[in-house]
Amino acid sequence: MEIRQLKAFLAIAEAKTFTAGARRVNVTQAAISMQIRQLEEEVGLPLFTRTPRRVILTEAGEHLLERARKILREHDAAVAEIAEIAGSEHGRLRIGSASGTFAMNQLPVILQEIRRKYPNSELTVTAGTSSRLVDRILHGEIDTAFVSLPVDNLSISTESLFSDEIVAVAWPGHPLAKEKYISAATLAGENLILGERGGNTRRMIDEFFAAANVRPNITMELSRQEAINRMVEIGMGVGIAGVKSVAKEIKDGRLVSWFIEGAEIKWELGLARLRGGHYSPIAKEFVRLCKASFAEREKELKAKR
Repeated sequence: MEIRQLKAFLAIAEAKTFTAGARRVNVTQAAISMQIRQLEEEVGLPLFTRTPRRVILTEAGEHLLERARKILREHDAAVAEIAEIAGSEHGRLRIGSASGTFAMNQLPVILQEIRRKYPNSELTVTAGTSSRLVDRILHGEIDTAFVSLPVDNLSISTESLFSDEIVAVAWPGHPLAKEKYISAATLAGENLILGERGGNTRRMIDEFFAAANVRPNITMELSRQEAINRMVEIGMGVGIAGVKSVAKEIKDGRLVSWFIEGAEIKWELGLARLRGGHYSPIAKEFVRLCKASFAEREKELKAKR
């Protein structure tokens, strides 16, 4: 088996068609078909069942899939380790972020410092939900990601960077604006503006309502907290946010907050990576800079309150 054949096999298995798989690995459809044919000849069994619209893994293909992913992860780790010998200015870091706020405000400064120290480094950033990014780490597609904690997977190692208590937020003109607490039943009856499904925070909010035996009236699901806050500010509904993250809006009188009765929901952001995977110098420097950045952010948030 050759690395290029395994990459072709994995690309098709994930993209579900030979055409899309070929685009992923930047070869022609004829070339990727030949690579799969050679791989099938070597293993002695078909790896895909071809249908008019997509391909489906055979039993042999399913057995090969995880092995191929493991081999390619080891291959990438070996390449990364060897690349370090070329000099400290080199390195590759593929980052994922489930936090739009962090990606917009803190990540650019961190990457600027990484680029200064590793001028020839290869840096990429992708966005996604926490669950999707963890899946991409497991598949060897990214090296590390900012995700909501906890991550329930023994193959993933995490480090906590930031935590915040979840509160309900509303515009100052809301009839209950002067209250300090809100019940689960009252909150569920509001026009709720929540984050999209797939993250731990949304999961915990859904579990809270389920435990309280109430059905929330969700009118909007948005991917960015800034968008949720803005919708709440103009009176479109009631949102959920970290109390630290909306401290300025509350201080400026643009939002009011309520503690949610019976809820002890904390939002925690951390860095996730593959447990036991190659921990390169550029990755270690990235973690150091992230910790320093969040320590500074904590100081700024305390000053605003």
